[in-house]
Amino acid sequence: MREARLISVVIPLFNEQDNVLHLLRAIRRALSGYDYEVVAVDDGSSDNTVQMLRQDLDDRLSIVVMMRNYGQTSAMAAGIASATGKYIVTIDGDLQNDPEDIIRLLARAVQGNWDVVAGYRANRLDGWLFRKLPSRIANKIIRTLTGVHLKDYGCTLKIFKNEIAQNLGLYGELHRFIPVLADIMGARITEMPVRHHKRLFGKSKYGLGRTMKVVSDLFLMLYMQRWMKKPMHLFGTVGGTAVLAGLFLILSQIASQIFARDFEKLWVVTGLMLLLAGIFIILMGFFAEIQMRIYYEGSAKTPYLIRKILQQKESAISEDLSI
Repeated sequence: MREARLISVVIPLFNEQDNVLHLLRAIRRALSGYDYEVVAVDDGSSDNTVQMLRQDLDDRLSIVVMMRNYGQTSAMAAGIASATGKYIVTIDGDLQNDPEDIIRLLARAVQGNWDVVAGYRANRLDGWLFRKLPSRIANKIIRTLTGVHLKDYGCTLKIFKNEIAQNLGLYGELHRFIPVLADIMGARITEMPVRHHKRLFGKSKYGLGRTMKVVSDLFLMLYMQRWMKKPMHLFGTVGGTAVLAGLFLILSQIASQIFARDFEKLWVVTGLMLLLAGIFIILMGFFAEIQMRIYYEGSAKTPYLIRKILQQKESAISEDLSI
């Protein structure tokens, strides 16, 4: 087991062979004099990212090699699980985040005893149409619906207390919603401006297509934020409303037949459908309640597999096989 550090820098990487050495050296310069480690997670790269990382392997660097490409969220989760630092920093591997900002984030977290300090790109140097505009729309929607008011949900550069980061429950593509997940836990969150640079090497893995997925993930986040621990409040309300609406339509048409002899089968069928739908939704609520209990009491399985972890010990490379 590795010695605990003050800072763990977690870097999810996918096909960043031209960036990794520059980034590692920038981190070394920025954190010189601090007790830190770097956890670089290769998310199934098809280029030479791992080979480039091995060239710079030292006692501060761990390389987590995933079995395949699982996505940024799983890569981030794997890195956090391997991190030992009292504070955990997440940073992109494309050199657009500036490692010099890590110390500023740490100072803010320590001075204010914040659980999470999120960076926001004050002068974002990306294209307007396919990057900045979709991001602004998504940020506005997330702020409005979740009530977690941050300027930039898409900025990877953040710092967390270890106990917060380790319990975020990252899966799917929920890395965009890390502040919301932390808010659900009751974390104290603040934000501060950070620098942003143009991408020099490689291609962006993001854009309009991924931004469109925010909507479906947002529905999940709203459920987790408001009803995860009380699913019957949602399903019971919706199902109960459907049951009452169905009963009203059925009874009103029965009354219409008795008093006005104007009975329409369509309304009766609609009422019956609503009645059945309401019962079904209520049953879904019960299943969700059971599923929630399984979620909290389940096993420690992860949605990803690690091929190996590369570490340097006593001037030799050690490979800890994880499967």
